[in-house]
Amino acid sequence: MTDAQHTAEQTPADRAKEFARRRRGPILGAIFLMATSAIGPGFITQTATFTATLGAAFAFAILVSILIDLAVQMNIWRMITVSGKRAGDLANSAVPFSGHVLAVLIVIGGLAFNIGNIAGGGLGLNALLGLDAKIGGLVTGVLAICIFLFKRAGRVVDVVVMVLGLGMIVMTVVVAIASAPPIGDAFRQTFVPDELNFATITTIVGGTVGGYITYAGAHRYLESGLTGPEHVKDVHRASFQGILVTGVMRYVLFLAILGVVASGVVLDVSGQGANPAGAAFAAVLGDAGFRIFGFIFWAAAITSVIGAAYTSATFLSAFSRTLQGGWPLQLTTVAFIVVSLVVYLLVGTAPAALLVFVGGFNGLILPIGLTIFMYIGWFRQRDVLGGYRYPRWLLVVGTLATALTWYMGAVSIGPIFAFLGIGA
Repeated sequence: MTDAQHTAEQTPADRAKEFARRRRGPILGAIFLMATSAIGPGFITQTATFTATLGAAFAFAILVSILIDLAVQMNIWRMITVSGKRAGDLANSAVPFSGHVLAVLIVIGGLAFNIGNIAGGGLGLNALLGLDAKIGGLVTGVLAICIFLFKRAGRVVDVVVMVLGLGMIVMTVVVAIASAPPIGDAFRQTFVPDELNFATITTIVGGTVGGYITYAGAHRYLESGLTGPEHVKDVHRASFQGILVTGVMRYVLFLAILGVVASGVVLDVSGQGANPAGAAFAAVLGDAGFRIFGFIFWAAAITSVIGAAYTSATFLSAFSRTLQGGWPLQLTTVAFIVVSLVVYLLVGTAPAALLVFVGGFNGLILPIGLTIFMYIGWFRQRDVLGGYRYPRWLLVVGTLATALTWYMGAVSIGPIFAFLGIGA
């Protein structure tokens, strides 16, 4: 029986259930693509690095990142899905060529992030299997390429990011419980930190919601077909669920590292072979903990490679309509991974330093895209958003987040580049 004959014989109720089933995959995929992109190897390394230097005060940076994440993602998801357009096309419809500028910045930032993601894959497989980091990065990149060479790459991506994402969460919770962190002190400093560092906040925000991560979930959600003002409630719920998953994961990971640091263990955060997160996990559960870290780090890396490559490739559709979907988009995604992999194999920067830097770099890109979208929300509802009455409270929250990211970027640009020994 052909698909057409099968559909013709279905009742309206059966067709509705089939429609919902087919849409469920892309929706869950969008939630987990956003979550796993936000909890990549960069964020894990940044969390270990900054927890080692700031201790419980880093909890405040986690809180700020979650609040900014809420303000950013709820606005971006809503505007993109209400319009039914990808971010680059939507920006171009409001301000000519702004989408092209945004696409260039996202691709550059995505490339920087993906080099760091592949580096993270190398570190993960080194911890898990003892492979050389360069070989581990090569294996990670090749596996990601193979995923996008499948005919139905979208479905494969959804399954991979969901399974690996759940595995990361479960294992991190185990380590957090075993490390016995000072929860009372962490809770207090979540709201009243003993130390405030804007470069740290900008870097962690960039590593969890900056650059391509801002748009990863929303672009994947478009493929569910549930776009337009009539699906705003579904979009709102999906974006909030994604933020909730990432928020819990961020805080649990922080607690796991904090328990180690509070016990007196000193983590190496600056050496050429530094692997602070791996050292923290090993301090809790010995060799088994280091292997668990290896799996978590590798899972975070390959899902982030997928997210960075896919989202960066979707932005290139602002330059060519042939890249809207299908094989052209898949092959462009593969090419993006290949370039990232080659650069990683040639670059000499220490992986841990690179992973910290790319978060800060994408934190500097974040306010540019937000400014364009806030302009659309305030002044272009009638034409660009098709007359949709945008919630005023959401615009106010988004504008405050935009102003904050501009300020943090301005005061942090020097320290961020100093992560790579550039500037002071």
